[in-house]
Amino acid sequence: MHHNLSIKIYRKTKNNAMENTKDHTVSISRATLQRLPKYYCYLQEIQKLGTTAISSTTIADDLNLNAIQVRKDLAEISSVSGKPRVGFEVDGLMRDIETYLGYNNVDDTILVGCGRLGSTLLAYDGFKSYGFNIVAGFDINTTLTGSVLSGKPVFPLDQLSHISQRLKIQIGIITVPKQYAQQVADLLIQAGIKAIWNFAPVHLKVPDGILVRDENLAASLALLSNKLKNENQ
Repeated sequence: MHHNLSIKIYRKTKNNAMENTKDHTVSISRATLQRLPKYYCYLQEIQKLGTTAISSTTIADDLNLNAIQVRKDLAEISSVSGKPRVGFEVDGLMRDIETYLGYNNVDDTILVGCGRLGSTLLAYDGFKSYGFNIVAGFDINTTLTGSVLSGKPVFPLDQLSHISQRLKIQIGIITVPKQYAQQVADLLIQAGIKAIWNFAPVHLKVPDGILVRDENLAASLALLSNKLKNENQ
């Protein structure tokens, strides 16, 4: 089921006060929300090249997306409309995406399952560019608990609820074997987690209001392989 997500866009004034830059609540689809990070990465790259303005058509062409959809996405979250023949101001558009996604306020995240995949994610520093900061890992392996991986402490799983509630964590990452994923998801939800990034190849059963993003690496690779075979036929 696809739900629309509603949020009000705010921006700091010169006096550092927060003012509402739109007089209505912006409601976007989950599909639009998932495209916003792609736009942001693209804008980062062209900004480095010195580009100061960009049209939605150019963005669509470079990202191989539908131009009408891109224009609609940006119109929904941008505080300033694009100018004819000029497009959107890159800096302003980036600020609007940062504000909408919370990139200017790093969200602390916890990870459960500090094996090979989990430790790799703990070591990946690029999440901060997207507004996320993995603050701790959890595991049942006593050879891992009490250690520090890539600067992140690893705690026993039985401390998950206490620590996540104390730190007011709302996002959890699951990188455990599939037979344990549902149990871990239940623990995360009981601890107050509102969103789960699930790397276990299993469908999680969660209550209404809990967001789940499944990341099945094997399925993604199989999809690429299948597309490649079709291209070569």
